[in-house]
Amino acid sequence: MIPEFETLRVEVEASLGRITLERPGKLNALSRQTLQDLADAARWFAGQGSVRVVIVAGEGRSFSAGFDLDDFANPSAEFGVRETADLGRIMAETVTAMPQITIAAIQGHCVGGGLVLAASCDLRVAAQNAVFSIPEVDLGIPLAWGGIPRLVREIGPAATKELVITCRRFFPDEAKALGFLNTIVPAEGLLSHVEDLAESIAAKPGYALRTTKQQVNAVTEEMAGTMRNAADADALVFATFDRESREISAAYLASKKGKPQNNG
Repeated sequence: MIPEFETLRVEVEASLGRITLERPGKLNALSRQTLQDLADAARWFAGQGSVRVVIVAGEGRSFSAGFDLDDFANPSAEFGVRETADLGRIMAETVTAMPQITIAAIQGHCVGGGLVLAASCDLRVAAQNAVFSIPEVDLGIPLAWGGIPRLVREIGPAATKELVITCRRFFPDEAKALGFLNTIVPAEGLLSHVEDLAESIAAKPGYALRTTKQQVNAVTEEMAGTMRNAADADALVFATFDRESREISAAYLASKKGKPQNNG
């Protein structure tokens, strides 16, 4: 039975699976529940041997506007401070560990934690209207969730430092030139292109697909490992006690009141 989730939709059609973020009114911002749902969906797919490819997408006009500032600003009875800080790392690692080939279909905003989600996928296809940014430093916090090693592997250390430190926006042509994207397509053709790609991959031998992914992932872990990133959560927690970080975060949040959210 296909599981149901509060913040996302899971679908399976023969050897093709889909995970679709379903918070379009929030630009698919990543709440605590969304991160938990993504991890649980990834674990469920890991047990579905007949599924060979999984598309990860966002409902509406954005892939994901990053972590949900409103949700993370409010206390949670279910998750403590340290557990909350670690949810993104767990999400990214479970998505990466899925045995299926994963394809991120990116449109609109792909921000902060949303970019880490995309980086956790094997392939990335973006619409021409996609906009990328990593605003964590402007929020007074470090980029966590294993985002640094993932970016270093994909685009190199110098580009990672620049994009993370400056927090500037960048667009599909630059993202592709850096090696973050595989393909750029017109916005209206994004889903059809990704589905055609997914179907063509799903038609290939499952053993060869799984082995290729395992081999590449093993090499990239040696290049810049992500398995030691449990300490990312400690860095996030420390930022909440650092005076300058708190001041910067408060100013950033105040500047965003009444404006479209650009999360982390």
